[in-house]
Amino acid sequence: MSDFDSQIKESQAQVQEAQAKVAELTSRIEAARQKMAAGEDISVDIENASLDDVHAHTDLMNANIAELIMGLDDVTAGFQTDFDELRSKTGWESFVGIFSKDRSESLRQERLRTASIDDKLQDLISKSDNIVVLLQSQLDVLEEQKTKVEGNLSGTLEEREAVVGELEALKSEISGMDPQMITLENKIAVEQDAAARTALETELAELNAKYNELVREEQVKLARSQTLERYIEKGKTWVDSLTNQAATQMVLINKLQTDTKQRVVLYDALTKSLKTAQQQDVAHRINEIGVKTDQEAQTAMAAIGSATNTRMAEMLEAHEDHMVFARDVLEAKAKADERFARRFAAVVEKHDSNAYGG
Repeated sequence: MSDFDSQIKESQAQVQEAQAKVAELTSRIEAARQKMAAGEDISVDIENASLDDVHAHTDLMNANIAELIMGLDDVTAGFQTDFDELRSKTGWESFVGIFSKDRSESLRQERLRTASIDDKLQDLISKSDNIVVLLQSQLDVLEEQKTKVEGNLSGTLEEREAVVGELEALKSEISGMDPQMITLENKIAVEQDAAARTALETELAELNAKYNELVREEQVKLARSQTLERYIEKGKTWVDSLTNQAATQMVLINKLQTDTKQRVVLYDALTKSLKTAQQQDVAHRINEIGVKTDQEAQTAMAAIGSATNTRMAEMLEAHEDHMVFARDVLEAKAKADERFARRFAAVVEKHDSNAYGG
């Protein structure tokens, strides 16, 4: 098994573990919501819903995948050497050309015919696709969990808004009772008639009972509001985390997909370059033959030459379109590389300096 295949398997294991941790944390937050709805204490559940472990493993997973992508970039850069070798003659072919140009060209054509650039490119694209599948599966999980938490969070925010409203109403009612109680206490202090005093004391006792009940209800509502607030804070933090994780996955996917387009452009450029070179060789040979023939053959060859020139002009025009497309892809790749390098600066630095194992 190649190093790349081993890294892919390691990344698959890391993605699966990351998905399990993401789902587990969401489950803890959902369990807390269910307990809260049942009036149970959720302090332990919320405290246990720590993001640290999830973030640590996600960072490790993304760093591993980023290194895979950097490795693919290295392989892609190596294609340029393959292109140059295919466009030019080898030392042996040049040596044979001293004695026989036809034999030299035959050797080169045979080498071109058996060249495996296509296989290498398809293998590279396949590896890119494998990584994209991993990243997309992780992105799908993140979006799914984010939708779940946002749904719970939305309901909890509405519930807390209602509880806060009830709490404010209670506080207002309690504050409004203070003047009534003070007034009754003052009346009792100056009342001389026993019956009237007793009636006032009974009224004050009832008012105190109501006051105490409202204060107790206020404490319950306050505790409820604080519980909801803790859940909302944890939920918002988790949603933010899921959003950031999803953004990272999108950056990686965008770079891989742009890189794949560039690799296709490279291969297309190679085949067009080789095809053009072959057609130029054929045109030269036709011209050489035409010089040695009679006038009638020369006329025929001129027609062929004209057709060849027309074809070459068409190819050059098509090449312009191809270069415009290639330039667009390269611009898109530069942007994707910039986003990738900004988010994974540590991985890029380690790769560029070859500081592995340090």
